[in-house]
Parts: sequence; structure tokens; C-alpha cells
Amino acid sequence: MGDGIGRFRGTENRLSRESRLPQWLRRRPKNTDTDDSRRAPLLLAAAEAGLPLAPAAHPVSYRCSCERIGCPTPGRHPVSFAWQTQSTTDRGQIERWAKGQPEANFITATGMVHDVLDVPLEAGRSALERLLDLNIEVGPVAEDGEDRMLFFTATRGTPEDEDEWWPCELDCHPETMDEHPGLRWHCRGSYVLVPPARLPGGLEMKWVRGLEHPLPDPLTLLETLTDACAKYAGENESVDQSAVAWPLGR
Repeated sequence: MGDGIGRFRGTENRLSRESRLPQWLRRRPKNTDTDDSRRAPLLLAAAEAGLPLAPAAHPVSYRCSCERIGCPTPGRHPVSFAWQTQSTTDRGQIERWAKGQPEANFITATGMVHDVLDVPLEAGRSALERLLDLNIEVGPVAEDGEDRMLFFTATRGTPEDEDEWWPCELDCHPETMDEHPGLRWHCRGSYVLVPPARLPGGLEMKWVRGLEHPLPDPLTLLETLTDACAKYAGENESVDQSAVAWPLGR
């Protein structure tokens, strides 16, 4: 009799726990990557630092929210084709975007206020350590998942005489990767994600050095970064160094 009651109560307790499980799942806290308590202040800090922002797609598992079949850069591209003119530092607009699109990533348009030197993660970590050891001023730095590291710098500028403005061949002509293996220089006409950003596979983009660091001249970092990239390429010959890390448009 006692054993029967014990088994019944054990079964009852198990069923009770199972019936509560869906309720617990429904009460789970939201992903902190899309929580405004973390996301909105970082986006506004980027805007206050002068980085023009625009909404971007976000990952849906390993797919992209744009629903394009075979999207080559899921969660990494702007939502609008007019992202260059849409990009802004206006606090009110960014707050409206962040509230109205709570899962969206954001891109920052380069070449207006800042450029970005984009290198393989391993090379970037090595270069960052060396730059700091040499007491060279390094600005904001972000890690992009498990693959890339981004060094935010001042832009080289757009002279009044358009003929004097030089586009960055590292973005425009992948064949130059033989001279600068693995390095992407995002300037006018390009963009990068800005942290915090969610990436496919549960990865994220995050700041390693924050926006409180002033933007340096990119040329002060370039030699160390290219040396680190060349070393990385030599040690990883199977890596496709000409693969485009970021598209220039959708």
C-alpha cells in the first residue's frame, strides 16, 4: 500500500514538473543581445562618437531575416538599399529604429567620419598586442564573431577636389590581396556592423576597446596590421584570403 502511494506521488510530482516546463520556457528572459538595456545605450554611444548608423538584417538561426534564399551575408547587410543616405547620428531616429526593430543589427557607414581596417581575428589580436606594446594610439576595436577583428580609425577624408580623393583598392580590387593578404580597408562606399550585433550560429560582434578611445590615423596602424596579416597568411595557406568579408551593397 505504502509503495503504491509513493509511486503515485512520484508520478504526480513528475507530471507536475513537466506541466510547468512550458510555462518556465515562456517566462525565460529575452536574449541580452537584443535587450535595450544593453543594446540601445551602445548604439547611442556610437552615434555620439560620430558613427552614422542604419538598421541591418539579423540572423534567424543560420538564415537571414531578409528571407533571401542563399543570402551570402546573413545578418550583416543593411535593410535598405538607401543605407548611405539613411545613415545618421540623430539620437531620436536611432532610438525609434531600436525600439521599432528590436532584433535588428546596425551598420555604420564608413568614409564619412571613420574608416575601418578589417583583418583576420588571429592577425588582429597579434597586431593589437604589438601596437599597445609600442605605445601606439589605438582607437576602438571590435571582434566579429570568431573570424575578424575591426580597427576603427579616422577617415582619410574627402578633399574638395574630387580628383585628389583616392578610393581604397583593398575594398575595390580583391586581386591586391597578394600585396595585403587578408586586409580589408572600409572607406567611402562601404560599411561594417557596429556592436552589439548578433551573428549566425549564436556568435556576436562585441567591442574589445570601446568608443572612449579617439580615432587614430589609419596609417599609424597599417604597417603593423599588414605585417600581422602577412604572417597569418603564410601560416594559413589554405585560407582564402581573397574572400570578400563585407559586400559593398546588397
